[in-house]
Amino acid sequence: MQTIDDLHSYTVPALFANSVAKFPERPALSIVDHEPITYADLSERVNATRNILWNLGVRKGDKVAIFGISSPNWGIAYFSISTLGAIAVPLLPDFSQKEAETCLSHAEVKTLFVTKRLGEKIADPAKLGISSVISLDDFSVQRGSLATDGVAPEVEVLEGDIASIIYTSGTTGRSKGVMLTHKNIVFDAIGGQYFQRINKYDVALSILPMSHVYEFTIGFLMFMLNGAAVYYLEKPPTVTILLPAMLKVRPTLMLSVPLIMEKIYKNKIVPTFTSKPSVARLYAKPFWRKIFHRIAGLSLKKTFGGRMKFFGIGGAKVDPVVERFMKEAKFPYAIGYGLTETAPLLAGAGPKKTFVGGVGKFMPGVEAKLLDPDPTTGVGELVVKGPNVMLGYYRDPEMTASVFTQDGWFRTGDLGSLDAKGRLALKGRSKNMILNAAGENIYPEDIEFVINQHPFVVESLVVEGENSSLVAYVQLDSEKIEAESKKRQAEGGKPQSVQEMAGQQIQAMSSAVSGAVGGAVSAAGHIMQYKTEEMVNEIRFFVNDKVNRISRIDRVEFIEQFEKTASQKIKRYIYTIVKHAHHNS
Repeated sequence: MQTIDDLHSYTVPALFANSVAKFPERPALSIVDHEPITYADLSERVNATRNILWNLGVRKGDKVAIFGISSPNWGIAYFSISTLGAIAVPLLPDFSQKEAETCLSHAEVKTLFVTKRLGEKIADPAKLGISSVISLDDFSVQRGSLATDGVAPEVEVLEGDIASIIYTSGTTGRSKGVMLTHKNIVFDAIGGQYFQRINKYDVALSILPMSHVYEFTIGFLMFMLNGAAVYYLEKPPTVTILLPAMLKVRPTLMLSVPLIMEKIYKNKIVPTFTSKPSVARLYAKPFWRKIFHRIAGLSLKKTFGGRMKFFGIGGAKVDPVVERFMKEAKFPYAIGYGLTETAPLLAGAGPKKTFVGGVGKFMPGVEAKLLDPDPTTGVGELVVKGPNVMLGYYRDPEMTASVFTQDGWFRTGDLGSLDAKGRLALKGRSKNMILNAAGENIYPEDIEFVINQHPFVVESLVVEGENSSLVAYVQLDSEKIEAESKKRQAEGGKPQSVQEMAGQQIQAMSSAVSGAVGGAVSAAGHIMQYKTEEMVNEIRFFVNDKVNRISRIDRVEFIEQFEKTASQKIKRYIYTIVKHAHHNS
C-alpha cells in the first residue's frame, strides 16, 4: 500500500513518477481485447504528449479540456496536462453541445483533447477561445500549430496548485466548476486505501466516465498509485458488452453506481425466486431467503469473472433491500460516500465492514459533524473539513461562500446520523426534505425505496404537491408487464388486470420490504391497455401499507423515463418545479 512517504508530495506528477519507478514492467492501461501498455510505456506516451502540449504553447496554469469516453488515452492526456502544471478540465461525454460549450467558455479553455465523435458537439472551437485541438483518438493536432519542436522541461507543481476544474451536471440543474487541488485529489486517492488495499497484481474493469471524479480518483488514480492494471470498454456497458468483458478480464476491482446491482436484483434475482408459488413461499421466509441469496451470490461471482474482491458502489444511495441481498449473497461490495467538492471520498466501508442502510466510517484525516441534529432522530446536516475539500467554485465566489460555514466547514447538503461507532448513515438531501403542515420531516428517498420494490416499478421520485400532498412519479417496467401479460394470456385465455397480475408477486415480495421505511407524464402503449386507475391504486396501496402515516403518497403519475446525471441520479429539480395542478385519472 502506497503512502505519502512514498510520494514525497501530494501531487499527481509525484504519484505518477512513483508508479512508473516502482512498476515499470507491470501492465497499466488497456482496452478490453487489446494488449495492455506497461507503466514504462505509459510514461513514454505521456512524455510524447506533454511535448505536443508544450510546443502548442501550453504553460503552467493554462486550462486544457478532455472530452471523451474513458480510455487509456484519456489517462495519458490527463497525466500529460498535470505534469506540465496545467489545469485539466474533464467534460462528461454525455454533455449536450450547449453544456459542453458553456463549460469550455466558462473555464477559459485554450486547448482541447477530443474524440472524433464528441468533436461534432464543438462546432466552432475558435469562437469559444480555443486555439488548439488535439485528437484523443491518436493525439494528432487538429487545430493550431506547433511553434517549436522542443522537449518540455520539468515543471514545479505544488500541492496547492489547481489540478482540475470539474463541471458537474448535478441534480440541481446548475453546472458548477469545482476547483480541486493536487493535494485534494492525491490525499483522497491515498486515503481510499483505508477501505481497500490495492496491489500490483490487481486488475480493474472501468465502466464509469473518468470525467466523473468518483471514477477518476478511486477507479484510476488509486489503482495507478498501487500498480494495478485498468481495462476499458470501447462501447457503453450494455449487458452484451459487459458480460463478455468481465469473463475475459476477470477483474478483482470494479466501481459501479447502485443502479446496476439494483437492475440485477429486480430483473434476475427476484423473478427467479418468485415465479413459482412453491418457491415464492419459501423465499418469503428469512431462513430460506438467505440460502437462496447465498446460492445466487455464487452464480453472480462467476458472472463477474470469479475473482472479484472489491465491488465499490457510490454516486447515490443504495436501496437497503438490494444491499441486504448483496450482504446475504456474500458478494464483496463496498460503499463509498462523497461529493465532487470533496474529491470525492469522505466515508465508506470495505467489503468486510459494510452494514445494511449505512455508509461507514470517515476516511482518516477527514473531520465531520452534524449541524443542528434533531433531538429525537439525531439527523442533521453533515459538514466536513479535510485536505480533500475543494478550493471553491471557479469564478463564483458567492456560490463558494454559500457552501461554507463562517468557521470554514463545508456544507455537504446531505442529512445524516452518526452511530456510537462514529459510522455515518444518510437520510437524503437537505434540499429534498419535505416539511409538512404539522412541521414533521418527510424524507422522499425513504418512500422511493419502498415504491421501487413494487414488481412493475423501475424507478420513482417523490415530490411535494399542492396542499402538502405527496406525489410519486413512477417509471414502469413495460417489458415485464408485457411479458407477464403474454404469459397470462397463454395460461388462462384472457389477460388479467394489473392488480390481479401483481397480486401474487407482491405477496411474495411483501416480507422483502418489511424492513424498509415504517416532464411529460405518460406510459408505454402496452401498459395503457390496462386501466391506469388500477395501477395507480395498486402502487398507492403497496406503498402506503409499508410507510409511516406522514409518508403516505396521495397521487401517482407515470413517466416514460427519468432524466439523469452521469452518476445515474435523477435530475430531481426537473420534476420538483412542475406545478401539480391536476389529478391523475
